[in-house]
Amino acid sequence: MSDLIVLVPDKNMEAAIRGLLGRHKALGIRQVVSRILVHPSRDPGCLGEGHVFLRAFHRQYRHAIVLLDREGCGRERETREGLEKSIEGRLATSGWNDRARAIVIDPELEVWVWSDSPHIPAALGSRDDLPSLRQALRDHGLWRERQPKPDDPKAAMERILRLNNRPRSSAIYEEIARKVSLKHCLDGAFAKLRTTLAEWFPV
Repeated sequence: MSDLIVLVPDKNMEAAIRGLLGRHKALGIRQVVSRILVHPSRDPGCLGEGHVFLRAFHRQYRHAIVLLDREGCGRERETREGLEKSIEGRLATSGWNDRARAIVIDPELEVWVWSDSPHIPAALGSRDDLPSLRQALRDHGLWRERQPKPDDPKAAMERILRLNNRPRSSAIYEEIARKVSLKHCLDGAFAKLRTTLAEWFPV
């Protein structure tokens, strides 16, 4: 059996997870043999049909992860934890038992972009430092004073890309995932991902 299969809703998340899994030392895990698949129905597909999509793989992989954004999944009124629990229940009854996890990012993947890292501006095509980048977003009403993250992380990211004439691409997400420090990310979904990987694939 191979180690891990991951189901994601789009190419951006595929790139981010590929970048993260390539940093086994930073994650504190052993090297993992993994496969990442993109669901054609994006976030709603991962939410409602992820267990069906992955059923055929439960004898080929030791573990599975379903990743998606809460924003755009079609059930935004539910909590991240509630959505994860419902997905994991369906995965358990489709052959995975306790070998699969669901991780719902709230509100969406771009919240992981806005970490306290000096690599962020360059990845977004900016020559400014991180404080200047934050100030630019405050000037456009996209980052409130004394808030650790923008209220709309995707809009903030797209604004900086437009200001620097850099097209949005999955390569940006992989670059950030490969370079940014993983030590200070306080996002609950990211913490669950790290804990899950450490539990499944210890050094």
